[in-house]
Amino acid sequence: MVRLLKHLLIPDWLARRPFPAAALERIGRAVTASERLHRGEICFAVEGGLPLQLLSASCRRRAEDLFGSLKVWDTEENSGVLIYVQLVDRDIEIVADRGIAARVAQAEWEAICRAMEQSFRNGQYLPGSLAAIERVTALLARHFPARGVNPDELPDRPALL
Repeated sequence: MVRLLKHLLIPDWLARRPFPAAALERIGRAVTASERLHRGEICFAVEGGLPLQLLSASCRRRAEDLFGSLKVWDTEENSGVLIYVQLVDRDIEIVADRGIAARVAQAEWEAICRAMEQSFRNGQYLPGSLAAIERVTALLARHFPARGVNPDELPDRPALL
């Protein structure tokens, strides 16, 4: 019931306030720089309130649905990673495609999420986001280092939902 009330009462513009245009631009530049170091693809998605019909799903389920609809799964080497920020629920989920998930333990993704959530609790939205991208970059560079042709398969600018 509390979750429903929060999503109904907090307007999107208020929920998205921690991510102004300048912050989204910085995050996009960090993703671009990151993807020069590996063959993975990072999608950073920020969502304010959820539509009523989606409130019965967990944040993890929403992230998995977005992984599909944002086509993060559609990379040549199955090395896409979605960083999903649900602002009203104050929850972060990372969903990795099967190519990278086979090489990186879920506990590593969870640690990145929890560190990011801690930064957000301290009001450090941009620094927390950039630190998470750095940690994801390190994992992708270790398991999918850049070599030869390295096409940019997904948009680098964060998806604002």
